[in-house]
Amino acid sequence: MSSGRTTVIAGSLLTASFSAVMILSLTASADDQGPGSSKGGKAVDAAPTGVKLTTQLPESISVDNSSKETTLTATVKNEGSTDSGDIRLLVVGFDGLTVKNVKGCSEIAEGDLPEGSNSGFSCAVGNLAAGKSTSYDVDATFDLGKTGKICLPVQTADGSKTFWQQGPVPFGTTNPAPNAPATPLLLGTDNKPVAPGGDELPRTGPARDLIPLGAVGAALLSAGTAGMWWSRRRPQQQPQG
Repeated sequence: MSSGRTTVIAGSLLTASFSAVMILSLTASADDQGPGSSKGGKAVDAAPTGVKLTTQLPESISVDNSSKETTLTATVKNEGSTDSGDIRLLVVGFDGLTVKNVKGCSEIAEGDLPEGSNSGFSCAVGNLAAGKSTSYDVDATFDLGKTGKICLPVQTADGSKTFWQQGPVPFGTTNPAPNAPATPLLLGTDNKPVAPGGDELPRTGPARDLIPLGAVGAALLSAGTAGMWWSRRRPQQQPQG
C-alpha cells in the first residue's frame, strides 16, 4: 500500500469488515503482561449520557526473539452507569507490530486497512453493560528491528462515531537483548532496534500523519512524541478522475 494513497472506506465496508476490536498483539503470557493501562488513550466523540468507554493494553509484553511471536490481551470497558449500546472495537497494527489474529474477531481486508497500518481486526462487542468489560486475546508478531505501534478505537457499530481511541501507542524497549530467549517490551516506549547501527529508528511517510478510519472519514492525527492519536471528523474525499 503506497504511502501517498488516501483510503476512504464506505460505511458498508466498515460495517462488514470493521465490526470488532482493533488490537495489536505481542508474545507474552497473561502472567507476564502486568496490569492493564489506558496509556495513550483519549475520549473523542461524546458518548451517550451515562456511558464511559475506555480500553486497556498490558503494561508489558514479551517477544520471542526466534519466532518474533507475542500475545496480549485487549480490553474494552464501560465505566459508566448506562449500557453502551451496540459498539465495536478495532485492533490495528503499525510498523514492526503485525496483528495475526484476534480471537472471535474478523480480519480487515488489506484493501480496507487504514493508510499506514499493516494489519487489523474488527470485533463486534455488542451492548456492553454498565460496569462491565470484554477482553480479546491477540496473537501478533513484532520485528525487533523496527518500531511497533497498536491502535484501539471504540466506535458505534456503523463507525459513525468514535467514543474512545487508544493509540497508536508504541510498545518497545530502549535496552534490546538479541541474545536472550525473549525481549520484554513496555507500553508507551519507542523501540530501539536490535540490529547493528540501529540507533536511527525507521522513518515513515505522510501516511503516518493522516490515517482515514470511519464511515465519515474520521482520521487519526498525530498528537506529538507520546504516540497518542485521536479521531477527528474530516469531509469524505472524492476519488480523483
